[in-house]
Formats: sequence, C-alpha cells, structure tokens
Amino acid sequence: MNKKIDIKKFTEPIFSLEWWWSWFMILFGCTLLAAGYVFFISPYNIVPGGIYGASIVLHNIFPSIQVGTFGYMFDIPLMILAFLIFGGQFGSRTIVAALYTPGIMNILTRLAYPNEEALQSLDPSQMLGGILDLSNHLMLASFIGSVFLGVGVGIVVRQRATTGGTDIVAMMIQKYFRIGFSKAVLLADSVVVLSGLLVIGFGFGTGEPNPDGWMLSFYSLVTIYVTSRVLEYVISGASSNRLLFIIFDKHNEELRRFILHDLDRSATYVKAQGMYSGDDKEMIFLVVPTKNVPMVQHVVKECDPRAFIVITDAYDTFGEGFKPLPGKGDLDM
Repeated sequence: MNKKIDIKKFTEPIFSLEWWWSWFMILFGCTLLAAGYVFFISPYNIVPGGIYGASIVLHNIFPSIQVGTFGYMFDIPLMILAFLIFGGQFGSRTIVAALYTPGIMNILTRLAYPNEEALQSLDPSQMLGGILDLSNHLMLASFIGSVFLGVGVGIVVRQRATTGGTDIVAMMIQKYFRIGFSKAVLLADSVVVLSGLLVIGFGFGTGEPNPDGWMLSFYSLVTIYVTSRVLEYVISGASSNRLLFIIFDKHNEELRRFILHDLDRSATYVKAQGMYSGDDKEMIFLVVPTKNVPMVQHVVKECDPRAFIVITDAYDTFGEGFKPLPGKGDLDM
C-alpha cells in the first residue's frame, strides 16, 4: 500500500515571517556587498576576483560604463548558460540576488559622486565629499572592503542563495575540465587579478600604466584572502570547540573518569582496528572547548604516552550540552 506524502512538510510557508525575513536578509546582504565595492574597492582599483573584479578592470577601459552595468553584462549571460547547462538548479533567490546587486551598486555609485566626471573616474577624493577618501590607506580600504564583501556574501549564502558570477564559471570549469570547485574558483579569480595587473598596472587597453600596479595586485590578493575568511566565519561561525579522536590500545578507566567528572563532559567509544597490526583499538570521540584541549592532552599523555590523538575544529556542535538542533525553518543551506 502506497503511503501518501504530505508535501507541505517539504515546502517553505509562503509569506510567513520567516519568508519575509529571509528575503530581507538576501537584499541586505547584497546591499552590503554592493557598498563594499562602491566605497572601498572600486575607487582604488583593487581587483578581488569575481565578475565585479572583472567589471572594475573593464571600467578602466570603458569609464563611461559603470561597474554595476558590467555586472549585468556578465551575470545575465552566465545565468542563461547555467540554465542551459545545469538545468533549474538556480532558484528565485539566486536570480534576484544576481540581478539586484549590480542595480543597487549603480544606484549607490550615482549617489556617492557629485558629477559625471567624478563618476567616470571614480575619484575617491570626490566620493561623498571626500569623507571616505582612503587613498593613502589602501590596506585599510582593502580590509574594510573585505569585511563588507565577506559579510554580504555570507548573509546571502545563509539564506540558501548565491550572487552568481564566479560560482557559475567555476561550476562550468568543474564540469568540462574535471577540476575541483574550489580550485576552479581560485583559477577564475586568478585570471581576473592577472587581467587587473595587465590593464591597470601595465596600461593594456588604457595607455595609462599605473606605477603602483604591482602593489594593487597584492592588495587584491589580501582582499581575496580576508573576504574568504570573513565569509567562512559568517557561514560557519566561530570555532570555539575542538573535536578530538583519541586512540588507545586498550580501555583506559582513568581517562574515562577524567572526562566524566573533571571535564563534566560525555564522549563516545568507537570500535576500531589498527590497519597494519590488525589489533583491536579503543577510540574516544570527544568535543571540548578550546581552553580544555591542553588539559586533555596532558591527561592522555599521563594515561598512555603511546596514545594517538587527532585534534580538529568543530565549527558547529548540536545536541545536549551544546546548541539545540535547528528546526525545519532554521536550516541555513
């Protein structure tokens, strides 16, 4: 007998508070991303990869066309290609985010500069009356811009959307050239940064080489790195716990008492077997706050100097003694 499936269990409540909040956060994240480019990245010709990095490069060649407009020129064809190649994998959230970001970027740019000449040159001394001119503090500009970019994209990703662009390019590279997704993103970003060096640094296409072009490329790399770290933090949260795998040759009651009574924690025994020796092993699966790791290491050494221990980050820990498991409407991805 076929069991009837309740479709409502798998669909998002339309026009609920969570629905409105999710869309608000997508638009807010896109606005932060656009503000990071408009106020801290584009005016200083920092090229942090991605389609907007490529748009900054092209704006130097065609200054009458704004960065956001070039964003549309990249995003729309890429979205069409993505639908043709991958099918309907990109939902309405990604489409809205990809189309909203260049538009709000152009609006903010128009509001920030007093006239068309300043708009075409993206002169930071005229942006908002010069109050945000960081021409002599490019490292600060790259760091602040990185935070805006990382937080903005992180908020969008947490709402189960992406801003399109480089992600789509990386998926195509992965599909046709059998290159891992993260390496494909790095490859796409590297090509954009290199194009920035050629156009902005050496003057290809503009005839006006910038003597500080090499330095701008380094600032671009700094921006890419900081953005990735901020993005990881926004998506995964701070790593305040550590996951430990502790392997003994035999059961150790002293360590068990230490975990249960001194640490006031629990752990899990896992049956294990040495691959080389074939001997039975005892493995303890344990999550503790970072501050307790040195104490655990010391006790393990006292109990068995031959023990094998692996320590890694636990970005999210759910269950008794940690965070509660998220509900259906709380899942991020």
